[in-house]
Amino acid sequence: MRVLETERLILRRLHAGDAPFIVELLNDPAWLKHIGDRGVRTLDDARRYIENGPLEMYARLGFGLYLVEQKADGAAIGLCGILKRDSLEHADLGFALLPDYRGLGLAHEAAAGTMEYARETLGLARIVAITSQENDTSGKLLLKLGFRFERNVRLSEDAEELRLYASDP
Repeated sequence: MRVLETERLILRRLHAGDAPFIVELLNDPAWLKHIGDRGVRTLDDARRYIENGPLEMYARLGFGLYLVEQKADGAAIGLCGILKRDSLEHADLGFALLPDYRGLGLAHEAAAGTMEYARETLGLARIVAITSQENDTSGKLLLKLGFRFERNVRLSEDAEELRLYASDP
C-alpha cells in the first residue's frame, strides 16, 4: 500500500515479499555499524522481522517503517518512516538507504516527505531521531531537516549512548 510520494520516490508499506531486500539492507555494513545487527540472515529471518516490526507497528499505530522505491525503475532502495520505540517518549524518524543510493539527496527527499506526512496526516507535533555517536552523515541530514541536537540517550541501560535530535513545529 502506497503511503506517500515525492518527486523521485514512492514510500509504501512493507510486505513479506520484501524479504530479499530486507536481508540485503540489514546486512549492509553501514546498517550494522550505525543501526545494529538485527540477526537477519535468511529470508525467513527477514519475513519475521517484517511481521514483528513494521507490520505489527502498522496494525497497532497506523505507521512504521516504509519501503522506499525509485519511481523511475521501481527499485527498492531503502527504508524510511516513523517508529515508536518503548524506550523513547516520542515517535522517531528512521531512515537507511543501500550504498548505491547514498549521496544523491534521496534520503533527504524520503525523510522530508515522511516528516510532512507525520505532521499533516498523522498529526505528530514533536518528532525525534536517534543516531549513533559517529554517524555524522545522518546527523547532518537531520539538521538540514530542521532537527536540533538535544541530548545523548541510551535505549536501555546496557546500550550504547546515542545522539537524540528533536523537531518541534
